[in-house]
Amino acid sequence: MKNFCETIAVAFGMFSVVPVPQPIWKEENMRYALCAFPLVGLVCAFLWWGWAALSAAFAVPALLRGAVFCLLPVWVTGGIHLDGYADTCDALASYGDVQKRQEILRDPHCGAFALIRLCAYFVLFFALCTSFLPEKQGLWAMGGAFVLSRSLSALAVTRFSMAKDTGLAHTFAQTARKERAGKVLICYLLLITAGMIYKGGPAGALAAAAGFCVFGYYRWMAEKHFGGISGDLAGWFLQKAELWMLAVVVLYQIGEAAV
Repeated sequence: MKNFCETIAVAFGMFSVVPVPQPIWKEENMRYALCAFPLVGLVCAFLWWGWAALSAAFAVPALLRGAVFCLLPVWVTGGIHLDGYADTCDALASYGDVQKRQEILRDPHCGAFALIRLCAYFVLFFALCTSFLPEKQGLWAMGGAFVLSRSLSALAVTRFSMAKDTGLAHTFAQTARKERAGKVLICYLLLITAGMIYKGGPAGALAAAAGFCVFGYYRWMAEKHFGGISGDLAGWFLQKAELWMLAVVVLYQIGEAAV
């Protein structure tokens, strides 16, 4: 039981700013930390549902409602995945070889292209959040999306090749019981996808499909441009997946309203 609680604490301590006890990282509590990572997405889902109910109860204007939807995941994670997204965008924009891109990922400075892509990301994500209709099926679809993206990100660490033998992703990959953790994460994915389709209807099905499509592209992009995945690329994937899942949900809602 102690290791179970410490495993969850390790995942939340690394991938969120949710206040939890900070255990010493060791093999016993890191073996299945990747399996606890999707629980951070569950917190994001609950907060989205809570804010949807609160904004409906008090007739919050659409712009303010969308702004909070947009920022809630950042408040939960502290922006750790956005950092990886920015670094990866900077590296991709260099159009250099694999070694050059790896050097850019290691550079602690934020380049111009990282800032440009971050600004573009938030403009689009905010617009989608403002356009999102917080009705039952849409909320189930997006609630599942936050968990699905983290389950896929964790699965990649157990299944994809690493770009380097250092860094956060490599640390979790080295300490994880990859075979068992991978099987647990696949079970998560089956359950989450089924739940998104059952409770979220067509919106949930489209969101899940978008998440898996981005996952496939993530593997191809990482292998081609970086020689494997890393912590930064994992952050890039998570942000891209959530953006595209929200986009297809909003597009579906627009289409439904137009019929």
